[in-house]
Amino acid sequence: MKQQNIIYVLRMLTVTILIVIGIPVVAQTDSVPNTRNDSIAAMMARIDSLTRADSVVTLPEEPVQSVMIDSTRIVKPQRDWNTWRPDPKRALWLALVLPGAGQIYNRKYWKLPIIYGGFIGCIYALTWNNMMYKDYSQAYIDLMDNDPSTASYNKFLHLGVTIDSSNEARYKEIFKSRKDKYRRWRDLSIFVMIGVYALSVIDAYVDAELSAFDISKDLSLKVEPTVINNHGGGNPLQAQSLGVNCKLNF
Repeated sequence: MKQQNIIYVLRMLTVTILIVIGIPVVAQTDSVPNTRNDSIAAMMARIDSLTRADSVVTLPEEPVQSVMIDSTRIVKPQRDWNTWRPDPKRALWLALVLPGAGQIYNRKYWKLPIIYGGFIGCIYALTWNNMMYKDYSQAYIDLMDNDPSTASYNKFLHLGVTIDSSNEARYKEIFKSRKDKYRRWRDLSIFVMIGVYALSVIDAYVDAELSAFDISKDLSLKVEPTVINNHGGGNPLQAQSLGVNCKLNF
């Protein structure tokens, strides 16, 4: 009997330690009365419910914040071509870098055939005159060296015509004058091409500058007669004179 009491005390201590720790344990003993076991089980169930209630931590609900992704983008406004005006400096630099680019920037596309037609014509004239200059220059050299093996000048002569001592001086003068003529035309073609380039640059700049010039119907020129006072005139009849007054409204 004493041994059973010791075992009972040990079991109670074990149950108490488990209760203190927080582990619910249902103790069953065979040597104690049922009423005591029922009370211990009820107490342990109560402690278990309290322990579970305390172990549940209710966190306050936080408002769910939706992450808004800013998908907006900077939209470049469309250019209004009715009110757009070109920049003269930009038109100047574009025309300097590439002939015709200033006219494209100014939206004057109809000027491109004129500009590039001028360049093509100058290049053709330059090539043709340079070729003719070289041919006549070589013919003149062959005629001056008196070497029968070098006779490139024969391709410029008419059929059946030959050069001898009777007409050699005249043909020398002809070849020399034609050689000099084609050389001048070749050089002139270069200057004309430079002039076309310069005109394209000037046109692009002036066109951009005058894009904001007022050409509305308010521009008017009025010409009307007027009386002009002549100050310092001694004769009263010459104190006034008739004239024409021009008024320009802009």
